[in-house]
Amino acid sequence: MSFLEKEYREIITKAVCGKGRKFSQATHSVTPSHRPSSILGCWVINHLYNAKIKSKDTVEINGSYEINIWYSYNDNTKTEAITERVTYSDKVPLSVKDENCLNDDFDVIAKVIQQPNCLNCTIENKGHKIAVEIEREFIVQIIGDTKIAVRVDPKREHVDDDDDEVWDVELTDDELEEVEPDFLNKD
Repeated sequence: MSFLEKEYREIITKAVCGKGRKFSQATHSVTPSHRPSSILGCWVINHLYNAKIKSKDTVEINGSYEINIWYSYNDNTKTEAITERVTYSDKVPLSVKDENCLNDDFDVIAKVIQQPNCLNCTIENKGHKIAVEIEREFIVQIIGDTKIAVRVDPKREHVDDDDDEVWDVELTDDELEEVEPDFLNKD
C-alpha cells in the first residue's frame, strides 16, 4: 500500500452531477364561445409537471396548466369565464456537467423558479380568439453516484466510539452555578 493510499480514502456518494436553468415564454390561443368585447382578467392555475433525462446534456420537463380568462361580450353587457388546459414541453440544457459520475443512473430534481404566469392577454384574429402570453422558469439538477477522496489524518490515534470516556463530559462547579433554572420565565 502506497503512502497516498494510506493517507486518503475513497467514498462513493450521491452528488449533483449536472445543473441547468431555463426561462420560457409561450403564447397560447384560446377560442371563447362568444366574441369577446374586453378582457376582464386572466390567471394561470393547477400547474403540473414532471422531469426526465432526455440526453447527457438535456433534461425534458413536460407539464400542463389551466388558463382561466374572464371576458365580457355582447358589447360589454354580459360576462363569461372560460378555462382551457394547455400542455408544454421544455428542454433544459445542462450548463454544468460533471463527467466523473460512475454510471448513467441519475435522479432528476426540477424546481419551479417562476410559476406559469400571465404576462399579457389580448383579443386577436378579428375578435374571435384570445392570445395569452405566459412565462415560466425552472432549474434542474441531476443526481448521480460519484467518488470522492477524503484525506485521513495520520496523526489521529484510533478512538473506540464505544469508549465511555470519549463521550463523558462533566460540568465543573463553576459551570453549574451559572445555570439559570428560570431562564424561560424572564422577560
